[in-house]
Amino acid sequence: MSIAVEQVENLVVQVYETRSELGKAAATKVSAKIKELLVKKDTVRMVFAAAPSQNEFFENLKKDSDIDWNRIVAFHMDEYIGLEAGAPQSFGTFLKTHLFEDVKPGAVHLIDSSQDVKDELLRYESLIKEDEIDIICLGIGENGHLAFNDPPVADFNDPKMIKVVELDEVCRQQQVNDGCFPTIENVPTHAITLTIPTLMSGNFLFCMVPGPTKRHAVRGLLEGPVSTENPATILRRHPNCILFLDKESYGI
Repeated sequence: MSIAVEQVENLVVQVYETRSELGKAAATKVSAKIKELLVKKDTVRMVFAAAPSQNEFFENLKKDSDIDWNRIVAFHMDEYIGLEAGAPQSFGTFLKTHLFEDVKPGAVHLIDSSQDVKDELLRYESLIKEDEIDIICLGIGENGHLAFNDPPVADFNDPKMIKVVELDEVCRQQQVNDGCFPTIENVPTHAITLTIPTLMSGNFLFCMVPGPTKRHAVRGLLEGPVSTENPATILRRHPNCILFLDKESYGI
């Protein structure tokens, strides 16, 4: 059960005692929405974030054997450029290991950054454009980024659906803080990301943000102006977004 609930503009904020309880609550909400949509639709199209912040959510989502994953079309939202194929730090690899290999969605569309980047942008954009995005499960970065839309490259009115970005230093250091790379020098400098308008086009957004390293970004999200200086602030304008926090990320 949440220990605090508030609403900031359109954004519903739910705070839980621990990140474990956060993950369980988020999985319950997402599962219910999947099942609700599958009553009305043949397939549900979902985008997933790949990050340690999603681990507890994934673990609980996998436990629900009543989800018809054969009718899920899965995407992910960003990928490094320059990693070797199958590298453990790859977000595609992360999602396979933590979710897709266990639940086996009917279709999985991963960003392949090992291919010609221009061709890959066109390929992935065409897949995204095939139909509406029903559900997006995401987090936010220590700098407030959404996917890899860091403050220097975030654009709330981006004309592109997917693009190449240069990662800022705070974002790259976060990958070290999360234990994904040994040093910042090992973190790729560029990535492919879905843009903010693409993420905001999802019909239902569920945002999971545990841990003390996210507290500064969360405070800005809840209290600061809506600005690309903290890209996550745009979530306050989405008509159907729930933000799941724990005590450490909320700051109580």
